[in-house]
Amino acid sequence: MLVGKGSTSVTLTTDEIEHLLASAYDEFFAGRKHHRVLVIIPDGTRTAPLPLMFRLLYEHLGRHVAQLDYLIALGTHPPMTQEAVDHLVGVTAEERAQRYPNVRIFNHDWSNPHMLLTVGVISRAETSELSGGLLVDEVLVTLNRLVVEYDLVLICGPVFPHEVAGFSGGAKYLFPGIAGPDIINFTHWLGALVTSMHTIGVKDTAVRRVIHRAAEFIKTPVLCLAMVLQGQKLHGLYIGEHMEAWSNAADLSAQLNITYVERAFRKVLSAPAEMYDDLWTAAKAMYKTEPAIADGGEVIIYAPHITEVSYTHGKLIDEIGYHVRDYFLKQWEHFQHVPGGILAHSTHVKGMGSYDAARGIETPRITVTLATGIPEERCRRINLGYADYRQIDPSTCMGREQEGILFVPHAGEKLYRVRGV
Repeated sequence: MLVGKGSTSVTLTTDEIEHLLASAYDEFFAGRKHHRVLVIIPDGTRTAPLPLMFRLLYEHLGRHVAQLDYLIALGTHPPMTQEAVDHLVGVTAEERAQRYPNVRIFNHDWSNPHMLLTVGVISRAETSELSGGLLVDEVLVTLNRLVVEYDLVLICGPVFPHEVAGFSGGAKYLFPGIAGPDIINFTHWLGALVTSMHTIGVKDTAVRRVIHRAAEFIKTPVLCLAMVLQGQKLHGLYIGEHMEAWSNAADLSAQLNITYVERAFRKVLSAPAEMYDDLWTAAKAMYKTEPAIADGGEVIIYAPHITEVSYTHGKLIDEIGYHVRDYFLKQWEHFQHVPGGILAHSTHVKGMGSYDAARGIETPRITVTLATGIPEERCRRINLGYADYRQIDPSTCMGREQEGILFVPHAGEKLYRVRGV
């Protein structure tokens, strides 16, 4: 059974959310008072009403179970500080101890083998079938060992168009959200081989199929509370088996978070939201606008607050730079040692293009320029364009769509695509 409600025109009230949670409790949790529940939530790089959900989940679930803990699905993002966690859930650690005595919050650590557990293996034959022959590798399905220490896992997060999986949410909060490096690198490189342009905003993708196959190895029951937002407004909430809840949320998100334009733009000034604190996360401002940029056009990532390429992977990115997919494929002997997640990020940021190996000439489809706090020398070194953000006035790009210029504020979650392409 699925408990849910969604609309493209009407937002959910707190009363309606509470009613859905109460119905979900009756359907899925009643009679399980001694159960331990682990809730998987996103970090601060996703828009979601987590403070509200934290409070309501305790009211409708936490009071009735033995333990209600949270695990932050960081993927390879850095661990959140205590102050950041407090902001994420809207309650300080001291308040949680007093008001929510059976609640703990954990950071995932993808690089700590003591925190990880291998629950299965996807064979070479299966990866070949799931990927349409793009990758033929055996993949260890490894994730945070906490999932086996609870009676139920509840995924709680939003669903948006996504460059690697097609749409975020659902079991993606398991893989890569709380996963180990093998499957993180495999799924991201697979997404890069398909390319973001042919993946983002698509519901059935090779990566999504791998994610759902990996989730089958988890013996702990998995439910999902999938949210659909447009901006800060909650339009949909679906609770139930993780694939069904995600599927309904993805359908609604496609209507709310994909903007179709009549023709491609020659220039896009894309200003990522300040919740993205490095290029690794802020690059969504590129991914979400790439399909609406004309061949030979330019996207400028306008983010004065960003001063770092990646707090986790910056050293490796400095070594390889940003390049189109075929730059790596046609020189594979030089790059096969680099983790797939790093290569994927590189090609997603650079975008579509070609590489002539005989002449050593790389031809990106579009130009990607950084107008950030990252110094010009580093931008050039990593093979991206540079612009001085102090010389850019975003207001001069507003209302100029008919001239082929688009300004996107709070970029990163809404996808722009040319209609019919």
